[in-house]
Amino acid sequence: MTSEHVESTWDVAIIGGGSAGLSAALTLARSRRSVLVIDGGVPRNAPASAVHGLLGLEGTNPLDLLSKGRAEVTSYGAEVVHSALIDAMGSSEEGFVLQLEEGSTHRAGQLILATGVQDDFPDIPGLAERWGRDVVHCPYCHGWEIRDQQIGVLATGPMSAMQAMLFYQWSANLTFFVNNVEIPADQLDTLRDLNVTIVSGSVEDIEVANDQLTGVTIDDGTSVALDALAVPTQVKARLEGLASLALDTTENAMGVAVRVDDAGRTSVPGVWATGNVMGPWMQVSEAAAHGARVAMTLNAEMALARAGLTMPKPSTEKGS
Repeated sequence: MTSEHVESTWDVAIIGGGSAGLSAALTLARSRRSVLVIDGGVPRNAPASAVHGLLGLEGTNPLDLLSKGRAEVTSYGAEVVHSALIDAMGSSEEGFVLQLEEGSTHRAGQLILATGVQDDFPDIPGLAERWGRDVVHCPYCHGWEIRDQQIGVLATGPMSAMQAMLFYQWSANLTFFVNNVEIPADQLDTLRDLNVTIVSGSVEDIEVANDQLTGVTIDDGTSVALDALAVPTQVKARLEGLASLALDTTENAMGVAVRVDDAGRTSVPGVWATGNVMGPWMQVSEAAAHGARVAMTLNAEMALARAGLTMPKPSTEKGS
């Protein structure tokens, strides 16, 4: 991939057009940097009807929020391209060359990854289709909407009982499905002390009537009535088209994330990461704030480099 094929050159290219990526783009564009946002168009929270916990924008539809964000960043001169990334290669010394699915090729001096994560759903028919509606994962995102209802928590890993204890804050009408997962005995005892119903069988199917979850069926054929089902999914950083960069990743209690330092620098010089791709636990508000912080650090580093100075690099690594 040679320079004559490159259609445009940017100070920073941001891979991912969610809240973290757009927040980084807004900060950099207002810093008079040339910015390209590559938006694959598949935000994780697209199935949800509203974003919660975002001060001043509580209850905003997530797609409306992103549409407004794109308008804001383009008003400051950033460009948004709606395309998947096919390949990214290069270095901070020579620049990074990005090939997009829609056919264009771009060069950037720095990259910010804001690609988010992919949820690994349990193999239960119909469950993924109800994601973000009455099948949820985060009590802070959805707990208020299902408060005092009959909530089921499906175990997917050793931390699931702790998740059930958290959902108990929103509803005491709680059923915990062990689902063939090894759960520490003391945690199960704590749930029993809270009068949480514990079901030992595995969930085989979900029950829906009039486009509303009504319950689940366990492996012995028993039906358990529910209004909502909490599924603490395992996640994996979305790194499609980024294999050539050979980024370091790390595993944490939630899944696989890109390894970064305190400032958001990845293992590859000139490549940064923000939002769920490095911190799967982040809500929209956190992801947007982190995107802005990474962008400010990147801009400061570029400004100091022009003056022949360098910023101190923290050694602490995130995502572990």
